[in-house]
Amino acid sequence: MPTYIYQLPEWPQFCWDYEVLVGQLTSVRHKQGRLVGRMEALGFSLCTEAVLQTLTLDVLKSSEIEGENLDKDQVRSSIARRLGMEVAGMVPSDRSVDGVVEMMLDATQNYDKPLTKERLFGWHAALFPTGYSGMTKVSIGCWRDDKKGLMQVVSGHIGHEWVHYEAPSAQRLEREMEEFLDWVNRDSDLDLVLKACIAHLWFVTIHPFEDGNGRIARAIADMFLARSEQSSQRFYSMSAQIRLERDGYYDMLEETQKGTLDITEALTWFLKCLNRAFDGIEVILDDVLCKTRFWEAYVNVPLNDRQRLMLNKMLNGFEGKLTSSKWAKIAKCSQDTATRDIKELITFNVLMKDSGGGRSTSYSLAQNRDSEK
Repeated sequence: MPTYIYQLPEWPQFCWDYEVLVGQLTSVRHKQGRLVGRMEALGFSLCTEAVLQTLTLDVLKSSEIEGENLDKDQVRSSIARRLGMEVAGMVPSDRSVDGVVEMMLDATQNYDKPLTKERLFGWHAALFPTGYSGMTKVSIGCWRDDKKGLMQVVSGHIGHEWVHYEAPSAQRLEREMEEFLDWVNRDSDLDLVLKACIAHLWFVTIHPFEDGNGRIARAIADMFLARSEQSSQRFYSMSAQIRLERDGYYDMLEETQKGTLDITEALTWFLKCLNRAFDGIEVILDDVLCKTRFWEAYVNVPLNDRQRLMLNKMLNGFEGKLTSSKWAKIAKCSQDTATRDIKELITFNVLMKDSGGGRSTSYSLAQNRDSEK
């Protein structure tokens, strides 16, 4: 008895019940159209900020799904530089961050280009610029081999491992990927939203690389979603929603990969996940509008570069309480300079001293405090 779907004689001839999917698919398509129209009505600057926030969230959450936490400021700065955006508070970014950003941007900005073996190898090399995944050396820009054993998705402690999935052997990969890429690049009447879901599932089932398969699969899905909208502007993040539903995501993959070639249930899961992903735009829009109101309120306040840097960090979600010592460390200035910067902002009613005080005085944005009253 075959254990995995790629062992079935009909593989990879997927099938599904379109009547079951049509309601969710119609809802996704309706929300796509409404969202694009809504964002166009916002104007260029707000639309650009929304795109930047969405792309930043997409990169962060796709990496988090794999257990890797990237620096938010570095991701935001890397995206802004590559898109030619003028944003305050930009910071240098690591090569590992730049690589993930480059892969994602190539997928979404060049959504209309064919997906080739060379392009996938380039994405893979971008994900692992040092040739290592953590402390483990990774073969870059080539399909995996079986020198370290069969590719398995495993959980549990040593001696009590649970094998969730075992991928096709390395000797099958060239043929498997040729068939996959032929399907990806072939014109058909298949709705591109459905194609995004199927491509994601098919790719992670083949699992052609030693590492990075999940992130590349989600980039492929994003490429088809961008193609379905004929737009490189991203206003919602499938990866962010998958991160919220990570347990369900992995359960769906395991059940599907150990099931039949009828993938109706898997496609239903993807479409429902996409439908819920549109809810995330409300959070992004609220954040964008809040930032816009903030800068409009203080447009005539003279600010130095350190103050702009720190205010942007606070607007982007500063972790913990802001103190003068944190200001000095992040802005790379002396304690006296940090104190002087903060006092100026209090004078201009940009910052307010938090109540309580104690050994370490902290500060908040005055506009946020006013809105809470």
